[in-house]
Order: sequence, then structure tokens, then C-alpha cells
Amino acid sequence: MSYHVHLSSSALKQLKKMNRFDAQIIIDWLTDRLEGCENPRAYGKPLSVNRAGEWRYRIGKYRVSCTIEDNELTVQVFSIEHRSTVYR
Repeated sequence: MSYHVHLSSSALKQLKKMNRFDAQIIIDWLTDRLEGCENPRAYGKPLSVNRAGEWRYRIGKYRVSCTIEDNELTVQVFSIEHRSTVYR
């Protein structure tokens, strides 16, 4: 049982807007840790209250927000934002 990472179109747009160095760090982290892993929850934290069912990963100064779909074995990334603006 290994999970696969899928980036939404909005997450791809956010990656394209940031500088290449930060974008490459995020892509490498997602590939190294989440792609093919057996438990993606081990690296992240669940969000609560208004965003129940969603997970976040801290990658440097950025936060990656996603949902984990166990029946499809996918991690659906829908947001990659700087930590100063992510929860506003």
C-alpha cells in the first residue's frame, strides 16, 4: 500500500509563482517523503475545526495543505502557501 501525490491546478500555479529554489525544495520533499510512502500521516498534522479532514505539512517557511484519500491511496495537494498567509 503506497500512496501517490497529486497536485491540483491551483497548487501548481502557486508553485510557479514562488522562486525556483523554494519550489524545488517543496517538490523534492513531497517526492522523497510522501510519494510511495505507506503512512503519509506520519509526516503531517491534521487540521481542525473549519478544516477537519485536511492535513498540513510544514516544509520550511511554506505549508502544504492536502487531503488524504485512503480508498484511492492518494494525497491530494490543493494549496501551497507561505506560513504568514496560509490561515487567513
